[in-house]
Amino acid sequence: MGRSFWGCWRSLFSIAVLYGSLALFTSILHNVFLLYYVETFVSIYKIDKVSFWVGETIFLIWNSVNDPLFGWLSDRSFLSSPQTSSQISSPEVVLKRLKALSTNGPLFALSFLAFWVAWARPGLQFLLCLCLYDGFLTMVDLHHSALLADLAVSAADRTRLNFHCSVFSALGSLSVFLSYSFWDKEDFFSFRLFCVTLAAFSILGFFLVSQLLQQRFKKEIHPKLDEASALKELSVGHGPLTHPEKPITIGQYLKQLSRQKNFMWFVSMNLVQVFHCHFNSNFFPLFLEHLLSDNISASTGSILLGISYIAPHMNNLYFLTLCQRYGVYQVIRWLFLLKLGLAMAMLLAGADHIYLLCIFIASNRVFTEGTCKLLKLVISDLVDEDFVVNRRQQAASALLFGMVALLTKPGQTFAPLIGTWLLCVYTGYDIFERQPQKDSTSDSKFSSSSGTPPLRLGCFYMLVFVPITCALLQLAAWSRFTLHGRKLQGIKSLRQGAPQGPTIDVKAI
Repeated sequence: MGRSFWGCWRSLFSIAVLYGSLALFTSILHNVFLLYYVETFVSIYKIDKVSFWVGETIFLIWNSVNDPLFGWLSDRSFLSSPQTSSQISSPEVVLKRLKALSTNGPLFALSFLAFWVAWARPGLQFLLCLCLYDGFLTMVDLHHSALLADLAVSAADRTRLNFHCSVFSALGSLSVFLSYSFWDKEDFFSFRLFCVTLAAFSILGFFLVSQLLQQRFKKEIHPKLDEASALKELSVGHGPLTHPEKPITIGQYLKQLSRQKNFMWFVSMNLVQVFHCHFNSNFFPLFLEHLLSDNISASTGSILLGISYIAPHMNNLYFLTLCQRYGVYQVIRWLFLLKLGLAMAMLLAGADHIYLLCIFIASNRVFTEGTCKLLKLVISDLVDEDFVVNRRQQAASALLFGMVALLTKPGQTFAPLIGTWLLCVYTGYDIFERQPQKDSTSDSKFSSSSGTPPLRLGCFYMLVFVPITCALLQLAAWSRFTLHGRKLQGIKSLRQGAPQGPTIDVKAI
């Protein structure tokens, strides 16, 4: 009886489940942050326009730089060649990342609380809160993502880990629905209590889960570490003399990355993907207002908004089962083709089919976000390739995730800039105007014989032409990506056979 209970307890709190639960403690806070931080500072704290844009500009710079900076500080010791005298084993790397999560996770939750209480001038508080929050979020996200590549090498194990992340991220999206019950600009106290409750839950979760993971991990791999240590002691004095090499500089590392064609093609594709994801997020309310608001109720609009947040996580569960059968590369390619096909069909159908518009607006965001959630698996494969090709002492997972973020985050900035520019050029609509601009058919390039207002028609063309353009660019870049099939299997076999200390078996742990 005791053994069966212990077995059920271990299966309930497996490594995969505990790893996935860390996504819950991040998503319950980050979804609320994305929805309300701008509205809080603009409508409640009354930040002026200059301070807002100065803060956003500094934040964009910091947001792009901190990923590779923190990744370099975390993984620079792993870049030396295998001949270096101070060997670092895979279990030590995992424990290092778990310790970082146990520290930075609670600090991330505390930085989240700093938004909802006025403690300084609005402009100064806006800047400090954004930079602190994003700094700790980056640390948590880098180490959590890096664990995906460090805990498992096989595609099946990584898919299992990502599956649990999707389940818990979907649960974390429920905080968006709950937040509507507490959000009130006139009475902010209840919303503050709601945020304190979320932060307390996140702090407790980060601390307990990271500690539990460390204890479980140490207990399971301790015998293997003792065996490896004994073998190392026996080999002292019998091995050939080697000279430690100098650590690799950031310039040398960047040169190595630039020679990896798969990395460059992936970054090109992912830059477009980041742009499209943020374009959908930035202009989703605008599309609802000008394409659907006259034909659907407010409750239907809120349902579409809720679906766009939670459906990508649920949809990803199905995509991951397809990845196990057909491979990540093929599934992502199908999603690009699906994006292109849906946008072409919507363009041919026109802007007057309201129900088709509802389905397309929701599915466009769902499939785009779903693709983003599969890309961590591809980056983990790039970590394997970097480890094998450059003969690393240890896989520099966090650093590679940081470099990908550095090169793709400009898409986050380009999305609102290009979108607002297109609106202004083709419709004359300026979203920064205080007074809402009514549609007029006289001063616009989008004239329609059917009497469709030019602003509505401009939004429709943006809605369909942006996915078409993105899909074509992504298919062109993705066709040049060769890290799949037999080549990927060969890379994984070489990494699994590399002498890097005791191996980690996710299923056993």
